[in-house]
Amino acid sequence: MKFEKISLKILEKALNTLESGFKALPDIEHNYHAEKIEKIILDTAEIMKNNYPYFHPYYAGQMIKPPHPIARLAYMLSLWINPNNHALDGGRASSQLEKEAVAEIAKLFGWSNFLGHLTGGGTMANMEALWISGKTKPDQKIVASEQAHYTHKRISDVLGLRFQSVPCDEKARLDIPSLKQILNKGDVGTVVATIGTTGTGSVDSLPEILELKKQYDFRIHADAAYGGYFILANNLNPHTQRVYDCLHKVDSIVIDPHKHGLQPYGCGCILYKNPNVGKFYKHDSPYTYFTSPELHLGEISLECSRPGASAVALWATQKLLPLVPNEEFSQGLSKARNAALALYEKIISDGRFKTIFPPELDILVWAPNGGSASQISKRTEEIFHAAAEDNLHLATFKYPSSLLKDKWTDLIFDHQDVICLRSCLMKPEHYDWAERIWNILDNVVK
Repeated sequence: MKFEKISLKILEKALNTLESGFKALPDIEHNYHAEKIEKIILDTAEIMKNNYPYFHPYYAGQMIKPPHPIARLAYMLSLWINPNNHALDGGRASSQLEKEAVAEIAKLFGWSNFLGHLTGGGTMANMEALWISGKTKPDQKIVASEQAHYTHKRISDVLGLRFQSVPCDEKARLDIPSLKQILNKGDVGTVVATIGTTGTGSVDSLPEILELKKQYDFRIHADAAYGGYFILANNLNPHTQRVYDCLHKVDSIVIDPHKHGLQPYGCGCILYKNPNVGKFYKHDSPYTYFTSPELHLGEISLECSRPGASAVALWATQKLLPLVPNEEFSQGLSKARNAALALYEKIISDGRFKTIFPPELDILVWAPNGGSASQISKRTEEIFHAAAEDNLHLATFKYPSSLLKDKWTDLIFDHQDVICLRSCLMKPEHYDWAERIWNILDNVVK
C-alpha cells in the first residue's frame, strides 16, 4: 500500500499563505543542517517501520484511528507558529479556534451555555471532571462500574477522593440494583456513567441513573471519551439510543476527538453543563494574561501549556466534516457500527465461536469454542497470533468469569478470567473490508 502524500502540496500552498501574514518582518537566516536532518529523518522512518499498521483496515485491535488528512495538514501548518493555548498571549488565533471547535462539540449534546476546553486526552479530561466533583461534593465518594476505565480509580487516588467500583450486569454495564445499594449508604457524590467502555463498548444505563438522581443527591459525570460521537449515528439499538437521548442531562461530559473525531494524539475535551464551575479554576498569572481582558483558556484549565496545534487541527476538520446527522462524518460512525454488526453476524452463525452480546457501538468481543476457561484462553492466544501472521491485527480482552457463568453454562470455569478476542472496528473502511477480515479469521481458525 502507499501513504497519501498529495496533501503535502496543499501544505506548501498553505505555508506560503501563512508566511505572507508576516512579510513586514525582516528575514531570518535558516541554517538547520539539511543534510544531517535528512539522514536522521530517513533513519527515523526506518525505525518507525517497526509498528503495527494502525492506519489500515486490517488493524482492528486497539482504539487507534488515523487522523483525517486535513487534521494532519492543519496540525503541521500550525507548527510553524507553535501556538500555546494556555493564554491569548501565546495562542491568539488558535485559542479562538479552540473555543469555536469546543462549542461545536458541546452543541452535539444540546449545550450552548457551558464551560469547556480541550485537553491532552481523556485521562486529563476525566481528572478535571473528578476534581470538580471533589470541589462540589467534598468528602463524598466517586463510583463507577467495574468495566469503567481504570483511570477513574487512579485519578480518585491522585486527587485524594474515595472511590468504589460498582458490579456490572450481564452486558458489562453498570448494574443498577448494585448502584442503588451503594447509594443507600448516603456518601456518594458522583456517579460516572461510561458511554462506551473501552473493553466491550458497553453503554451504561443513563436513564435509570438519572431516575436515581431524583432520589439521591449526586452528580453524574459521563465518560464518553470513546462513545460520545455516536450520538450522531443513525443505527443504534433502542437501549443505546435512549442513553444518548438523555445525555444532555448530565453534569459533565468527556469526549476524545483523538478517537472517533479523526484527530492526532492527544486531543481530549471536557465539558461542564454549569459554567459556574469555572470559579474553581480561576487564578491570576502575572506574566501570561496581560494583552487581553477576554477569557484565557488557561484560566479554566488545570493544564498550563497546551498545544494550539490540536485546536487548529480540530477546527479545520470540523469545518470540512460538520458534526451534524446524516452527513459524511456521522455516516462514518454508522458504517463503523455496521462493520461490527456484520462481523457479529458471521460469528454467531459459525459453530467455532462463542459470543457474549451484540456490539452496542463498534467494539466486538467473542471467543473460540472450548470446554473450559483456560482452554478458550489458550485458543484465543493462538488465533490472535495466527491472525497477526496473516496481517489481521486483533486484540485480546480478559473477561471476568463471573459475568459469563450465566451465558456459557456448559463451560468449566477453572480461572477467574476468560481471555477473549476483541475487535475495534472504528474505521469507516472496516465495513467495506468486513468480508476480507472474516476470510482471514476463517482461514486461521482450525
